[in-house]
Amino acid sequence: MKRIAIFASGNGSNAENLITQLGAEEGYSFPLIICDNLQAGIWERGKRLGVRCLHFSRKELSEGATACQLLKEEKIDWIILAGFLGKISGPLLEEFGGRIVNIHPALLPRFGGKGMYGHYVHEAVLQQREKLSGITIHFVDAEYDHGATICQVTCPVYPDTDTPDLLAERIHRLEHIYFPVVVRDLLQRAD
Repeated sequence: MKRIAIFASGNGSNAENLITQLGAEEGYSFPLIICDNLQAGIWERGKRLGVRCLHFSRKELSEGATACQLLKEEKIDWIILAGFLGKISGPLLEEFGGRIVNIHPALLPRFGGKGMYGHYVHEAVLQQREKLSGITIHFVDAEYDHGATICQVTCPVYPDTDTPDLLAERIHRLEHIYFPVVVRDLLQRAD
């Protein structure tokens, strides 16, 4: 049984999608969601899904010792960042390095790094008049949006007619289709 903790900062639709799809399968459990935003939609989703949600400030997570101890006590095998905006470092990265996965709403290495999330990413893609955007699922290292790429999936960009919201809708559909598939494949190969 793979025990997976999800870290989230926002609405939580990717987290819910992972929990719903993989949690229904044998071999995966989601005992814990860690959130750094008390106003995030993930709290309601976690409650509805019956998954314990805990708040850690970004400072607590960057220092990492308390969160790391909790994850070890919960026997967590993997950490999945699903819309998590904080930076992973210190004890969390030392303990779980190579077992932390993030999804980013653009093609890395372009359009990544600190501050490149949500509509900021899509605005940047449109400003550069890119013809393609997409998602990047990658391992997490000490830098924002920098770890080794696991998978990228593209979608067209229509710079003359797209808005950041329209592009975000296409990207979000890709996330919901591919994130559970890629995470499942990764965890199966990790056995």
